[in-house]
Amino acid sequence: MALPPPGKDRAAIVTGASSGIGEEFARILSQRGYQVVLVARSADRLEALAGRLGSDTHPLPADLSVRSDRAGLVDRVAALGLVPDILINNAGLSTLGPVAKSVPEQEFNLAEVDVAAVVDLCSRFLPAMVERGRGAVFNVASVAGFAPLPGQAAYGAAKAFVLSYTHSLRGELHGSGVSVTALSPGPVDTSFGDVAGFTPQETESLPKIMWKSVDQVAQAGIDGLAAGKAVVVPGLANRISAELIRVTPPDWMGSIMARIHPAMKRQ
Repeated sequence: MALPPPGKDRAAIVTGASSGIGEEFARILSQRGYQVVLVARSADRLEALAGRLGSDTHPLPADLSVRSDRAGLVDRVAALGLVPDILINNAGLSTLGPVAKSVPEQEFNLAEVDVAAVVDLCSRFLPAMVERGRGAVFNVASVAGFAPLPGQAAYGAAKAFVLSYTHSLRGELHGSGVSVTALSPGPVDTSFGDVAGFTPQETESLPKIMWKSVDQVAQAGIDGLAAGKAVVVPGLANRISAELIRVTPPDWMGSIMARIHPAMKRQ
């Protein structure tokens, strides 16, 4: 199996674990017998989640936009006496609106969390996995990574990076005992859209057939990781959409999205 077996000293690290898909990943892995290291900014929310999940969960508050916080995670996990066999790069955020009206600091922050943190944590945790000959890396991307996304240009590009990076890692790690999978969900019922700045009306404008619940997405993701899949796209409608996007010229998709994306309609 692509998913290393659980053990009392074997850990799954979940970033962005304080809510949404990350919280559900933590719950599933805890139920499967893994020690789960919970990483997010909010210490209070992590402590509350650890209290709900039980003694095999370990909150490690960290701000993944801060390089020193990312660098410190290796030693902090080791100090718990745990071996990180699974790394789930789930933390992410989005900005909203055209780049010409963006706030540079917010765009840089997105790049640190959505791109740099993925590269940083993979670079820090993968060497030991390869040396042990076992491990699994799970990078959360999005269907937004399959096409240009005017109105969320940095977010779409970040998720495209995650997809490309994941495929490259799979090539590098073939035969090593370490598997790498990307999760590319469509719309998910979390607070992500609210935080990004979508209005309830804009959120509701997305086709209902594409929406999936947090537990559906997380379970599909863990199942795909266990099966060693390259990319997991939960939901038939989203898989069909992803395939159509792949065969559509990028200029066409960019033009289409510029007309229909809610942030572009605000102009």
